[in-house]
Amino acid sequence: MRHDSRLSGVLHVLLHMLEAGEPITSERLAEMMSTNPVVVRRIMAGLREAGFVHSEKGHGGGWTVICDPAAVTLDDIYVALGSPPVFALGHRSENPACLVEQAVNASLEGAFHDAEQLLLKRLGEVTLAALAADFHQRYLIKCGTKKDISHAV
Repeated sequence: MRHDSRLSGVLHVLLHMLEAGEPITSERLAEMMSTNPVVVRRIMAGLREAGFVHSEKGHGGGWTVICDPAAVTLDDIYVALGSPPVFALGHRSENPACLVEQAVNASLEGAFHDAEQLLLKRLGEVTLAALAADFHQRYLIKCGTKKDISHAV
């Protein structure tokens, strides 16, 4: 089963962008996400439309974070990515008239809904700033010095 890792990948590169303090090209972001620069540009377009990032073309250009990390939650980023399905699990619908299938689907639908609401609530409680602070704490413990994110990858 294939997982949609766009949210995780975008959060990863957003932290790199926050630390860089200068524009990062789509090519470099693609390396960080192990994907193609075209995919990065497509993903980042939603973040740009939401006002979280900005891009400059040409020499010295690239992507920069323009939002206040303390004001943007992981849920905001999730929504900017188009709110992809949270779960790969689903229910059968081969025989919607079957009473057994209806009972199973009703039970699963309720469980899926509750789990999704809990996850989205949690995403709404974590800001980019909190994620960056968590990274800084982990980096300090591992490396004993402040910053230089290039060694953290």
